[in-house]
Amino acid sequence: MTSREVQLAARPQGAPRPSDFHLTDVTLPPLESGQLLVRNLYLTVDPYMRGRMNDVKSYTPPFALNAPMTGGAVGQVVESRAEGIEAGTLVLHELGWRTAAVVDAAKVRTLPSLPGVPLSAYLGVLGMPGLTAYAGLLRVAEFKAGDAVFVSGAAGAVGSAVGQIARLKGASRVIGSAGSADKVQHLLNDLKFDAAFNYKDGPVAAQLRQAAPDGIDVYFDNVGGEHLEAAISSMNLHGRAAICGMISQYNATEPNAAPRNLAQLIGKQLTLRGFLVSPYYSMFNEFVAEVGGWIASGQLRFEETVVDGIDAMPDAFMGMLQGQNTGKMIVRLGEAE
Repeated sequence: MTSREVQLAARPQGAPRPSDFHLTDVTLPPLESGQLLVRNLYLTVDPYMRGRMNDVKSYTPPFALNAPMTGGAVGQVVESRAEGIEAGTLVLHELGWRTAAVVDAAKVRTLPSLPGVPLSAYLGVLGMPGLTAYAGLLRVAEFKAGDAVFVSGAAGAVGSAVGQIARLKGASRVIGSAGSADKVQHLLNDLKFDAAFNYKDGPVAAQLRQAAPDGIDVYFDNVGGEHLEAAISSMNLHGRAAICGMISQYNATEPNAAPRNLAQLIGKQLTLRGFLVSPYYSMFNEFVAEVGGWIASGQLRFEETVVDGIDAMPDAFMGMLQGQNTGKMIVRLGEAE
């Protein structure tokens, strides 16, 4: 089988450009024992991928130049040389950014069919972003009923799940920030946030104080920078922050001004915890059962911004970094047979 794949052609300086990507067709090798040939159906682009484009040491290796990029993918097994997985099985794996892949069976997760839940959800609300929201809020930020919660980047795949989970778990108030008036209305009207604001309309600190006059107990950070500084100022005694991402800094070419009010951590006895989702995959079954139930009952909504075709993947990635998506940005290649 031939696969069309997206390779990293150059390491971006600042925001990625189309010239940083290269698309090429390759012939896949024959299967060895324990391997699967998978035709990809849906691919994901996520903010963390921007960091992997840089040649720096981090928690995960950088993408190699002139080699295919990787990421989450939902696909259907075309051929199997692995016991227990038949052709036609739907799987989740990490060899995205391509139309087909040879995957070790030990590195896939077979997907259950949930009524009313599209396969693409396993790349968003029922996948890594959803688990990030679930574990980050409940374990990392130690959310408890009655907490007031502020979420930055609240219209994105992670943020929208955080706000709704907080509401369903008994938050006293849920506040979100987003980057457009339409997204603010989406948070208020569709996702039932108690308050939301457009961070482009004025200083974040002032807008947050107005939205949360009694302060916040939990901050889920997807943005960093000015948002983190504002959250620290509004945090109540013993407030907790789960630091998930800092998308405002990913394309920066100069050091970002750090929050200037870190001294407040002392008097308020605050906790700021950075985290990765990988240590929390032991929660996956619990997470899918609870969140899947909320989706099935209509209590939790999710949005997807879908683009079609592997050739559109670089644009989808760059658009996601610029905030062009509402909910999860998904690249659709085909449907299951």
